[in-house]
Amino acid sequence: MNSRGWVLAAGVLALAGTAGAGITGAAAQEAEERGLFGNNAEATVYRDAAFNGPAVTVTQAQSNMRLSWRIQSVRVRSGRWELCEETNYRGECWTVDRDNSIFGPAFKGRWVQSMRPIGGSGGSGGTEPGRNPSLRGMDAEFYPEPARSGYRVLACANGNATTSCAKRSADQFCSAMRWRSAAREAMETVRGRVYLADVLCSNTGY
Repeated sequence: MNSRGWVLAAGVLALAGTAGAGITGAAAQEAEERGLFGNNAEATVYRDAAFNGPAVTVTQAQSNMRLSWRIQSVRVRSGRWELCEETNYRGECWTVDRDNSIFGPAFKGRWVQSMRPIGGSGGSGGTEPGRNPSLRGMDAEFYPEPARSGYRVLACANGNATTSCAKRSADQFCSAMRWRSAAREAMETVRGRVYLADVLCSNTGY
């Protein structure tokens, strides 16, 4: 890539703080509370294993479950769900997309105080709204906040975010944007989730 392309890519950094600021912070959480990220999602958490005992069915994001007991099983009727041990989607979180008849180390269950459906499509798996701003040069395009179908792209859709996983996600994103691969990428943590950031797509890879 020539020097002009790199100058254009560097210049877009100034847009990162404003171009993707459509729905963030309190507005994003309010949207989640209204269930806009998963209108058809439904999951039920149970106090006991094998889907027994007291249960709570959730069809939209819940920032405070107010559960007085640990869960030992969950039934997912539709969607993918993020379950967190603290309110407001904090603490340790994990994702479920199918029934699980028993949870937790030594089957003692897990605390769940907030849960939400994971919205988005195209493999992004993210819940953070995004507009996918970019700056295109002669032979590269720079995306400070990569997004697909209105949601930011996770650095790693499954499991913990690593540099190798972020690279694969960035390559897939660039391919979807009709570029050969990602020449560079970074990761940004937003409300406990790790997203792709500052992705430079090109046809040369360098």
